[in-house]
Amino acid sequence: MTRNIELLAPGGDVEAIKAAVIAGANAVYCGLDNFNARNRASNLTFDDLSGILRLAHKYDCEVFLTLNVVILEQELRSLIKLLNKLVNTGIDGIIVQDLGVFNLVKKYFPSLSIHASTQLTTLNEGQILFLAKIGASRVNLSRELNIDEIKSLTALAHRHDVLTEVFVHGALCIAFSGQCYSSSVSVGNSGNRGSCSQACRDEYEVTAAGNRFPLNLKDNSAYFDLPALVDAEVDSLKIEGRIKNAHYVYTVVDTWRKQVDEFVETGKLLADDSNLHRVFNRDFTNSFLQGNLSKDMFIDNPRDHSVNHAIKENNAVLVEDVLHVKQVLFTKKNELGDELAEKIKYLSIAKQPLVLTFSGQLNAPLCLTMTIGDSDKVHHVKTQSPLISASQSAIDQTTLEKRFKNFASNDYRIDGFECNALDDGLTIAFKELTALKNQAASLLNNSVDIIPNVDIAPLEKHKKLADKPALSILIADEKDMHLCDLTDADVYFKLPESLKKGCNKHIDIFLRNPRLIPWFPAVLIGKDYDESVRLLEQVRPERIVSNNTGIAYKAFEMDIDWIAGPFLNTTNSYALLTLKEELNCAGAFISNEINRMQIKNIARPDNFKLLYSIYHPILMMTSRQCFFQQTVGCKKPTIEDGCMLKCTKATTITNVKGVSFAVDKQKGGYPSIYNHEQFLNLDIVSDLADLFDEFFIDLTNIGAGSKAELDKAQLVKYFENLLSGDDQAPQKLSNMVSISTNAQYRQGL
Repeated sequence: MTRNIELLAPGGDVEAIKAAVIAGANAVYCGLDNFNARNRASNLTFDDLSGILRLAHKYDCEVFLTLNVVILEQELRSLIKLLNKLVNTGIDGIIVQDLGVFNLVKKYFPSLSIHASTQLTTLNEGQILFLAKIGASRVNLSRELNIDEIKSLTALAHRHDVLTEVFVHGALCIAFSGQCYSSSVSVGNSGNRGSCSQACRDEYEVTAAGNRFPLNLKDNSAYFDLPALVDAEVDSLKIEGRIKNAHYVYTVVDTWRKQVDEFVETGKLLADDSNLHRVFNRDFTNSFLQGNLSKDMFIDNPRDHSVNHAIKENNAVLVEDVLHVKQVLFTKKNELGDELAEKIKYLSIAKQPLVLTFSGQLNAPLCLTMTIGDSDKVHHVKTQSPLISASQSAIDQTTLEKRFKNFASNDYRIDGFECNALDDGLTIAFKELTALKNQAASLLNNSVDIIPNVDIAPLEKHKKLADKPALSILIADEKDMHLCDLTDADVYFKLPESLKKGCNKHIDIFLRNPRLIPWFPAVLIGKDYDESVRLLEQVRPERIVSNNTGIAYKAFEMDIDWIAGPFLNTTNSYALLTLKEELNCAGAFISNEINRMQIKNIARPDNFKLLYSIYHPILMMTSRQCFFQQTVGCKKPTIEDGCMLKCTKATTITNVKGVSFAVDKQKGGYPSIYNHEQFLNLDIVSDLADLFDEFFIDLTNIGAGSKAELDKAQLVKYFENLLSGDDQAPQKLSNMVSISTNAQYRQGL
């Protein structure tokens, strides 16, 4: 086998990165103190990053930096400052969630390679094309995909010069990444900002199926699926774990390194995965990859399973046997720890000492000799023009120290300036000193010219398309078509996540009711994406709303106006610009996770509509797995093709703090969990009516759970009165929607 397979390792801190490098990782991914989706990891300073790059590259290991969170408007200046620094570091790639970063990098920092984060929920062909269009060089495919889906998407990606990576080991979220708001809703810590509190690992009151941790999945391990991943031509095998310690990283990477090497050399697999069980794990499953979504994916304990595994493997029952097994396990762990400590004790990321020696005489060039550390590595540079006599302000050590103090890259510390060989009373033009400094900096940067800072002017705020904000409504059932007769509002019709192959039911709905505007969900996989495309082609609507970037790309190709839905997590001006400039987007919903101050300065592109949802059920998470297997119970051992289309179960789960959540499953929908409160934000109408063109209300029954259905006609009337300035409307709406919150709007991100 000749094709390279990258083993990509996590690095939450310096020691973990050293462990990954020495264990044989081909690449590591790590984050700085901000802009990354693992706030609980120790993360790196910028100086750390420079040392990590030097160390990793010495071992032919690439380094990818995680910038995989949504970016707020007020953070753009800091982000641009960081990007200006990154272009001169030699970083091998940045991992990105926010669509605005794609626009900034493509325009102003094209030397940076962009990897699309798993937070972008990449599940279908259109999304690959979308990401290729906006500048991704690599895509992290969603963990929920099976091997056939991965193989198909990888083949398409390769045809468009995009690489793919797949998570092969580590923790599994039960929710689709990028579409989980449980932490944001329940405790105000957003997964889209790297602050996930792992609500899926919470303890709940014992369910009807007898489980206390009904949302807790086993960890992912594709250790024995390597041949299938190689056959699928996946480019990178990614290990999760940036909050794990160096011991964990070393053990897992070393074990995977040996497996990959064995398969490359012999075409066979190692049978022993015992070391993977000796570090933190929740037991293992490969069910997503196998497309076998069974009850066996769950484990009713979110804590470390390594001891339980060892006891079970050794059939230990007696107390003395259990103690012996534990002792052997801890001894093995300590041995691996000692092995790691020995291997990394001489690895250093400290800055290299640099001594600058200046010399020169009258009518000769100014010479600079740079000596790096105690090594023989010496660089020589000189000016183009000669030194001349100075009538005043001769250059001396003080002048040179001031000019050269901060010129070196982050990889060096200047330990000394020596000017004994520079004659007194001489000078040279400052432009010559600048040229000398730039030439020296390039040499220290591996002979790569330093890219100058880019100054980016603030974006222009364009005018609204209408003086007053309009109302729009969402329905999902033809039984609600009578609402169209009560209002002039735009009426969106929500499509399910799953569509029966070849069925024209929804096509006929739109053909019979041309006023309806198709609303596409965030998650569309395989035949459901294909059927959604077929609907677009058959109906050819004038406009759609899409929460799925794959359908958005198809609409762009077909020259159909499209609006970016609220689940695209849009939080800043440059994200709007990416959608507008790359895909001719006509407008976008602003994320409901951000507050007034985070919204107010967003700059609207020209001829672009801004929308905001003021009333909707609060989605916490959506899963490809089944929430009912561990809650109310289900007789089926695995999820079948018909489950999506037929199942309509609903239940409630209550955590040990006494907070309840509605578990809902509509026909054609994925199992989802909703907050017990509805989102009702009347404040934004008075706060930011001058910014938005449209305020939106969700009148579907999806996510209602056990809540009583409200009079939808009355709701429409009250919301229209609200937008018309009726002072009584807010109170009437608050009385009618009695169980509601706008906490996300108040707290923001």
